[in-house]
Amino acid sequence: MRGENIALRNLSLTIGAGEHVAILGPNGCGKSTLIKTITRECYPLARPESSVSILGRGVWNVVELRSMMGIVTNDLMAQCTREITGFDIVLSGFFSSIGIWEHYEVTEAMKSQAHRVLALLRAEHLAEKPVDEMSSGEGRRMLIGRALVHDPKALLLDEPSTSLDLFAQHELRETVRGLAQAGLGIVLVTHHLSDIIPEIDRVIFMQGGQIVGDGPKAELLTSIGLRQLFGVEVEMAERAGYYHLW
Repeated sequence: MRGENIALRNLSLTIGAGEHVAILGPNGCGKSTLIKTITRECYPLARPESSVSILGRGVWNVVELRSMMGIVTNDLMAQCTREITGFDIVLSGFFSSIGIWEHYEVTEAMKSQAHRVLALLRAEHLAEKPVDEMSSGEGRRMLIGRALVHDPKALLLDEPSTSLDLFAQHELRETVRGLAQAGLGIVLVTHHLSDIIPEIDRVIFMQGGQIVGDGPKAELLTSIGLRQLFGVEVEMAERAGYYHLW
């Protein structure tokens, strides 16, 4: 439940370690709530038939769990309003916070890892730049760095291309492709078909808080399937592993 609304209902889903999965559906279908359930920001109603197991466990210390996942959401982007540098955003991934506070014990090993992640993202030039002076694309790269700095087992991306221009979208997708090719598990939540990188081979359709499709990308991403999912007449084309609608 989200307030008085049932956000997810009769939902059964298994995602394997190291899988590359896209969850696709219209606004309000429950995609973001599903991500918040995985990260323990939301919990299912306490019923005998309800259970959630993450990385093989049903009970977690939330801080420990989030240290094993890389999370990039629009909620986090909205918190990046203070004059925090790009380096501090990346470094704060060790503490599941936004920015570094005085009581944190920051080690030299943590700092070295943060610099390595900035280099991986080709973003060393943003290390000293205040986040409130960055473009949306630059800020999103810092959040990806924050998500990667603690070497997570999976990366969860919730609507990652929102508010990004074409160049920033391209940079984001190339970054995620590199991570997927390196073996990191990817769970991508989106309503933009073009966010689905070639390395993603499984697609899950959500509608009205339920899963209405789950299978290989080539089988689900059809004009008919997407027309039924979004309720609008569309045509689809595939080029170089990317799918596009018009």
